[in-house]
Amino acid sequence: MEKMGLNELRKKFQEFYETKDHYARKSFSLVPDKDKSLLIINSGMAPLKPYFAGIETPPSKRMTTCQKCIRTGDIENVGITSRHGTFFEMLGSFSFGDYFKEQSIRWGWEFITQVLHMPEDRVWATIYEDDMEARDIWKNIIGMPEERIVPLGKDDNFWEIGTGPCGPCSEIYFDRGEEYGCDSEDCKPGCECDRYIEFWNHVFTQFNKEEDGTYSPLAHPNIDTGMGLERLACIMQGVDSIFDIDTIRTILDEVVRISGVSYHNGEASTDVSIRIITDHIRSVTFMVGDGILPSNEGRGYVLRRLLRRAARHGKLLGLEGPFLADLSNKVMESSGAAYPEIQEKREYIYRVISVEEEKFSTTIDQGNLILNDYINRAKKENKTCLSGEQAFKLYDTYGFPLELTQEIAAEENLTVDIDGFNQHMQHQKEMARAARKSETDAGWSDDSMLYANLPDTEFIGYTTLNAKVKVEGIFSEKASLDVLKEGESGRVVFDCSPFYAEGGGQASDKGMAENEKCQTKIAGVTKFKNIFLHKIEVTSGELHVGDMLDVSVQAENRNKTACNHTATHILQKVLKTILGDHVQQAGSNVTADGLRFDFTHFEAIPKDVLNQIEQAVNKKIIEFLPVVCKEMPIKEAEQLGAMALFGEKYGETVRVVSVGDYSIEFCGGTHVSNSGQIGAFKILSESGVASGVRRIEAITGTGLYMKLIEEEAIITSAAESLKANPSNLVSRIQSLNEELKNCKKELEQIKMQAMGSELDDMIASAKEINGVRLITKRFEDCDINDLRKLSDEIKEKEKGIVVLFATVNGNKVTFMVSVANDLLDRGYHAGNMIKKIAAAAGGGGGGKADMAQAGAKDPSKVEDAFALAETLL
Repeated sequence: MEKMGLNELRKKFQEFYETKDHYARKSFSLVPDKDKSLLIINSGMAPLKPYFAGIETPPSKRMTTCQKCIRTGDIENVGITSRHGTFFEMLGSFSFGDYFKEQSIRWGWEFITQVLHMPEDRVWATIYEDDMEARDIWKNIIGMPEERIVPLGKDDNFWEIGTGPCGPCSEIYFDRGEEYGCDSEDCKPGCECDRYIEFWNHVFTQFNKEEDGTYSPLAHPNIDTGMGLERLACIMQGVDSIFDIDTIRTILDEVVRISGVSYHNGEASTDVSIRIITDHIRSVTFMVGDGILPSNEGRGYVLRRLLRRAARHGKLLGLEGPFLADLSNKVMESSGAAYPEIQEKREYIYRVISVEEEKFSTTIDQGNLILNDYINRAKKENKTCLSGEQAFKLYDTYGFPLELTQEIAAEENLTVDIDGFNQHMQHQKEMARAARKSETDAGWSDDSMLYANLPDTEFIGYTTLNAKVKVEGIFSEKASLDVLKEGESGRVVFDCSPFYAEGGGQASDKGMAENEKCQTKIAGVTKFKNIFLHKIEVTSGELHVGDMLDVSVQAENRNKTACNHTATHILQKVLKTILGDHVQQAGSNVTADGLRFDFTHFEAIPKDVLNQIEQAVNKKIIEFLPVVCKEMPIKEAEQLGAMALFGEKYGETVRVVSVGDYSIEFCGGTHVSNSGQIGAFKILSESGVASGVRRIEAITGTGLYMKLIEEEAIITSAAESLKANPSNLVSRIQSLNEELKNCKKELEQIKMQAMGSELDDMIASAKEINGVRLITKRFEDCDINDLRKLSDEIKEKEKGIVVLFATVNGNKVTFMVSVANDLLDRGYHAGNMIKKIAAAAGGGGGGKADMAQAGAKDPSKVEDAFALAETLL
């Protein structure tokens, strides 16, 4: 049997099935497309479910893939064993109603014996015990001895998930030799020992399981085979562990090199850390390459968990600072030829991992200190479990994933109260929901029973701003009404409406409604299903059910909103072009006053890149691109490449908005007819709103004009205050800043001189405690940096001295402890002292042995803190 590399095995498999008229498709993304049942693709057949189910037509009735997959169900075993991993590649061959068992088994045998040259006498097969057809194929067509065909029960060799398509399967095993076996005379596939390794499963989907539990034959049975590429490589390379196959060993050796820690050196804990980092960096690199960003939920949380787990184990190996981003280059070297997308996104992947590593490094040390304190406290109190409150604080305050807290606690033989953690998490969510609810207008809450008998409202606002409508219903908060009188407000339903109802991130229209008996203001419009609810205030007369009204949309408000909405479409396309395809809309808010656009991105956008984005949007505006809105079948829209909001459900017919050939999106909002009508675009701010989500706020058209007037007024007022012309304002400010800087410097010198004059008095007043002199002094409104300088001067003049200063600024206290160098060798430690000293005044902090500082909340306890310092010495 010839030894083959993993990349060679992948290539040979796909080339073999291409000779059997299989369409070789590149791997699908790890992000499932239109499949909400999965967070991340976890098997070779998962992306092909629409073909097996008959929902979509496959590009060929015969297909082969090598699918990248991630599974985290056994994550706690990754690293502990040498077999478990989160990332793997699944080789697969598939038939959608074309060939069946005989061809599948024959071609599998041909590949194993004639391409891979596995010794025939070391290959075994298992079958479902009732599948005589498969047995006969192995025995009579392949010629496998009957003693190497092992029948197994339904649990082992029958594939089904609930109801629907299912069927028996045949698994192929490799005999690794007696040295891996047990002492049982009946040792064969199905035995618990390590002798026989299953590497290829052929699933024969030939039945449909009905609701009553019976099985009916499928008219067009399917074939689904899956073979783990890493497991196959273990067999072909004669190694026992996936971490020893060529491509993965390359990454592992780099972990060993950068950490300086040997592998298999007798230290089990370091081997575990090396394997965890090696496996997780593979998953992280491929996930980021497929557009997944770190976050606190969904697949983003899976990514964050893997990345932070790997980073922590790097610290356990003694690695200081970021290292995972550099390590991802090794993944690209070993797998980039097969998966060019990770090579193409090399710089992007590097940046995403770097940013997340830096975020975690700022919190892990502090979180570890807190967690270690919890662990030590639990042990002192003979507890075996950390509380849910403690675990939640680590998660909420320090960004520690719950699983990481569990893992570290387990290393100390402690558990974590998961139920308590979930209760705190639920409480936080309820508080957030309550806060959001309080911010909404509770008086306009929907009650479905109120609108049960009303027809859908026909929206006519795409083509007109004026209409004659009939009042179908009038409603207060909880009741149906017949009339609204002058001064009263309610929700009114018309038979048709030109008013855009709030939705899709766009604010509603406003306007008027009137007839000869009444006049009303329409302040906004919401929707209940397809019924438009107009928020109306009657300004004169009375409004009755059945009345006919002349309604008009406020044109200026509609036009400004349309400008901002079309601008968001151009902005999204520009962001994808400049920042990358990972950009996805995460929310938007479009009003007449401006626009807010939330999108997925992993870091703050530099000022020069923001300027580039702004200029690109304005370029598209000044190109006067036609804006076309058309309804079409969703299939046609998808073929055009129209962008859809991820996770949104769409019907068979969708509305597509095209800005020239530049931007094509699904959208039900209102828009300008030409990009030139937007006028201009200006970004006001860029900020982070959640992990992995950024926000741009901007204005367009007359919004820029109003902003210009406002800023001109500010400049004029500032110039008058500084007695300068607007044209000389900058130089005047620079001059005043220089004067202020010089004044501050003089003031600091005077303050330091005043402090210095007290220096000898402070030294003379030092208290001697056990051969060490302690200086304590309280200051008011002093800069802590000045106190540091003063303590340094004292230490330069004196030995065997500890300085404790407190400066009170309003209701806050800052403590500083400084220890003379000659005391450090004797075990005196400023950082250890400051924790207890600050705690006496309701604070906390830390620092190094020679210098430390801390904040506290109670100025009245400064003297108590000073007294505690004496006790500590």
